[in-house]
Amino acid sequence: MNHKFTCIIIDDEELARQRLIRLITPYNVFEVIAQATNGQEGLKLVEEHQPDVIFLDVEMPVMNGFEMLSKLKKQPKVIFTTAYDQYAIKAFEENSLDYLLKPVEKDRLEKCIAKLQATHKPMEMPLQQLLEQLKPKKEIKTLTVKIGDKILLIQLNAIIAIEAEEKYVFLLTEDGNKHLTDFTLSNLEDRLPDTFCRIHRSTIINTDKIKEIRKSFNGALVFVMNNKEQSKFTSSRSNSEALRERFDI
Repeated sequence: MNHKFTCIIIDDEELARQRLIRLITPYNVFEVIAQATNGQEGLKLVEEHQPDVIFLDVEMPVMNGFEMLSKLKKQPKVIFTTAYDQYAIKAFEENSLDYLLKPVEKDRLEKCIAKLQATHKPMEMPLQQLLEQLKPKKEIKTLTVKIGDKILLIQLNAIIAIEAEEKYVFLLTEDGNKHLTDFTLSNLEDRLPDTFCRIHRSTIINTDKIKEIRKSFNGALVFVMNNKEQSKFTSSRSNSEALRERFDI
């Protein structure tokens, strides 16, 4: 009789979690004991349940997968479920981590299960080395925007928030201007310092610019900024619990 691995799925996309559960269920190899929508929730659940395996997304709001791993006291076997670039995947392979590239395919999952079943001891890997290799670069102090033939350097401390609108991403500055940038939200989330926090799939705010936080009727949080317009940004409900913990409210 094959050993059944207890596992926790940590991914901010509900559809991705449900797809993964549908894919792994027929193999009768995993017992899904919990799910988390971000790294902060995942950290709590892993410490509480001590699973054999975690399926871990990399890019998540509040706390990403790498940050979560760096805080774990005892590390389970890790299977990344990621759409990360080839450089990161190479690092995963070299450090004996397994990964499933999104969208997860059945053939690749079967290889992953076979590898997992052949591993009879906890994965030994230079985790800190991996984290250092892939650690987001957070030394930047400005972001660039193009206006005609000019390239402006926007100071991070002048940015109130960053918002995605359809295919476009805008920097909102405290002087009331709105600048179109070529960066994606995910790319900015990786590069920006910890004072910037993703509160919604389409919104990153500068926490140094928060004037007050209000509780919304539906469980979300409304962040009122300290600019002249007192701009307001609402969190997604799925992020609210982790944001409450971050801001101790």
